[in-house]
Amino acid sequence: MAKLDFTVKQIAREALPRLIDNLVFPNLVYKETIPGNAAKKGDVVSVRCPVRLEANDFDASAGISAQNLDNDTIDVKLDHIATVDLQLGAIEAACDFDSVTRQFIEPAAAALAEKINAEGLALYRDVPYIAGEAGTVPDGLDDIAQASYMLDMNKVPFGGRCAVWSPLATSKLKQVPAIVNAEKCGSTNALRTGAIGRVFGIDNYMSQAVADHAPAYTGTLTLANAVTDAEEVTFTASASGTLQHGDILKIGGKTYVVKADAAVSGSSVTVQIYPKLTADKDAAAELVPAHSANLVFHPNAFAFISRPLQTPAGVESYVTSYNGISLRVVRGYDIRYKREILSMDVLYTFQTLYPELAVRYLG
Repeated sequence: MAKLDFTVKQIAREALPRLIDNLVFPNLVYKETIPGNAAKKGDVVSVRCPVRLEANDFDASAGISAQNLDNDTIDVKLDHIATVDLQLGAIEAACDFDSVTRQFIEPAAAALAEKINAEGLALYRDVPYIAGEAGTVPDGLDDIAQASYMLDMNKVPFGGRCAVWSPLATSKLKQVPAIVNAEKCGSTNALRTGAIGRVFGIDNYMSQAVADHAPAYTGTLTLANAVTDAEEVTFTASASGTLQHGDILKIGGKTYVVKADAAVSGSSVTVQIYPKLTADKDAAAELVPAHSANLVFHPNAFAFISRPLQTPAGVESYVTSYNGISLRVVRGYDIRYKREILSMDVLYTFQTLYPELAVRYLG
């Protein structure tokens, strides 16, 4: 079998731009442009985040009230490695580097991007603010206007607003003349291809990775006790089951998101919710039905964090980084199965920074 006449460095440098071209969600949210030191899965790293400052009236007698940046750094756990692995023989069979690009690099980059996009869009589970109607596909300017209104009510900055819609919602929105003729935007291939247009100050995109959410619990829920500014609440439950991370509860005309899975025990269930709840005992909680979780948001609502993976000893490897995204390519030998493997992987995590800067638009 012929030996490869190109290096993992060449593969990595060819693959990273293609990966970036296929990413949608990470290119729309906050990310560090400097990747930082090499790391491994499970490491906790500090990330400098965008801060939110408040303007105050100047009081000549009291002087200024300085705001600090103590909260501009958070610790996050690098809990994802997206990887594509291939037996080297399949690559060695290719005639030249162009063939390798078509047969491995491009499909691998697309597969990595699909996984990363899906995990980023799963952050809808942290967003309690909703618009639209569950089970009804967004199909007009009124839907985008309603999403814009929700952002306005939450005092979301105008610059950078964007939306990611499901393929079904996109197919409906594309039939609206004002949207079809809207100015396209986006700086990468996936954004250009998926762009629907800029409408009402929102740049609209399509992604196949938009998630569907379906509650698992089907009974009724009422507050077991009166609460004030509570982040943990106990409900009296009429049935067994589990409240899931991402379930939306309507209580007293406001919406709250379940922050972690919680199973009913006996006839009650205790859940973590956001935002804080103030309500009387026996207040009813209504679960929002199954829906498609389209996202409309400001970039600072979420963060994508990537770090260069450590280079393993004794094998050929190369790590390359650009614009906050790092990719590693490794060529190694699997002694158990006596075969050579070429691996392409990315170490990363996503973090919700400011959920109030996002709206989950139901479909």
